[in-house]
Amino acid sequence: MIEVAVPVCVMEKAVMEDSNAVSRSKRLGCCTVVLALAALSAAGPVCAHHSFAAEYDANRHGTLRGEIVEVQFVNPHVRYLIRAELDDGTTEEWELQTHNVSTMVRMGWTAETIEAGDRIEVSGALGRNDVRKLSMDSVILADGTRYNPRGGEVANAYATTEINADPNKSYGVAVNAYPIDITGVWDNTYRFRLTVDDLEPRPTPFTPEGRAAYEANENWADPSKSCRSGGLPRLFGSPTNMEILDVGDYYLVTQANRPRRIWMDGRTEPPTGSAASPMGFSTGRWEGDVFIIETTHLQPGWLDGSGLPMSGEGTRVVETYTISGDRLSMERRMTIHDPYYTEPLVRVRGSARNDDLQFVLEPGCDPRGYYRDLQQQGLMEALWEN
Repeated sequence: MIEVAVPVCVMEKAVMEDSNAVSRSKRLGCCTVVLALAALSAAGPVCAHHSFAAEYDANRHGTLRGEIVEVQFVNPHVRYLIRAELDDGTTEEWELQTHNVSTMVRMGWTAETIEAGDRIEVSGALGRNDVRKLSMDSVILADGTRYNPRGGEVANAYATTEINADPNKSYGVAVNAYPIDITGVWDNTYRFRLTVDDLEPRPTPFTPEGRAAYEANENWADPSKSCRSGGLPRLFGSPTNMEILDVGDYYLVTQANRPRRIWMDGRTEPPTGSAASPMGFSTGRWEGDVFIIETTHLQPGWLDGSGLPMSGEGTRVVETYTISGDRLSMERRMTIHDPYYTEPLVRVRGSARNDDLQFVLEPGCDPRGYYRDLQQQGLMEALWEN
């Protein structure tokens, strides 16, 4: 290991605990951040959505101590601005980043857990390109309470493997006589996987045009970071809760504040003059106990946080919802047909009923952290060129 010193005030790293919040009585003194750089051959962690590895170096960890000066409890990621104390008595402002709002709320975190004016100690992976930002692995509050949100390089904060539901309970009101009632709320953390490098087959079967588009994409240009829609393939892969309503002519699906209509009345084209959109035009049908959705008229975008491109024009997405025998879970499979690839790409996710699930509206997305990053990296001019 190579150790590199960075001039900010820190305390020695505390041992991680299994629980979300534990009491800690020992106060630690001020010193210099020590970063451990693993050998190049060491295996790196799994990347998260928004591509954790592109923003943070999992092999460079530090610990900051200081006062919170700003709280952004909004999507796409909860962020804090800390005035970190340096060894020489001066301060620097650092951005702290953690998960999306719904994940933090599920952990028991609220907008009041850390407030402006609070003094904290925080540890985690440091930003690449010398950007003053840190992915929050653990936090110690002034009263000694400790939280372990864990950083964006792990999926444990998002995934669940258990079903909390009753097979004898009705989970929606079916208007039509479809084979299975899929209406109601579904928990998409069930068997969740990170939406980066999760598409099969591997390696990615690019066409020459697709490879050129992929290599031209840069992490800072990810549309989701600036609060634009990530598009249907990425929303399909996210762990946000989903509600399905049978409205007669169509299913209305709401996920992460984004409504989607899946037309069931036999139409094959959107109304004349309809523009391509992030969610596209979707039609559905039942084949036995399997629900099939086909979507076209999609805008160009990214398929995941690593920058895999989607052409939009010429893209056709087919989803299948295969319901379990007890009707409490389903496997959702998305097959993406796109001229950027020589064969279809496949993404698989799960959904489950959950009696304790509360379907709440997500707060609005705040892009200020994104633009602060661009400013620090000197990329504002590049933004206007794209």
